[in-house]
Amino acid sequence: MKPVVIISTYPDKKSVTKVAHTIVKDKTAACVNISKISSIYSWKNKIENSSEYIAIFKTTAKNKKLLKQKIKETHPYDVPEIAEVTVTSINKPYLDWLIESTN
Repeated sequence: MKPVVIISTYPDKKSVTKVAHTIVKDKTAACVNISKISSIYSWKNKIENSSEYIAIFKTTAKNKKLLKQKIKETHPYDVPEIAEVTVTSINKPYLDWLIESTN
């Protein structure tokens, strides 16, 4: 089974923590790393500079479609980032844990 990483950003810690907790509890993802970041981006013809939280969702290929759907359904942004990162290499013990945690 292949590992998959999905990245998304959130406006505040409360919203990302709630989503992460739910997704890990229902085993859609094994882990979600959350970190505060600074983002500069274009939105509605303006350059924005704001604090956000980045979430790195770790799951398996069999769960990626469901994970993306849950992020989309629960996300507070009008246009959420839901980016899939291809994992080309991962250590076996971590992969084993990832599979076990999402079954």
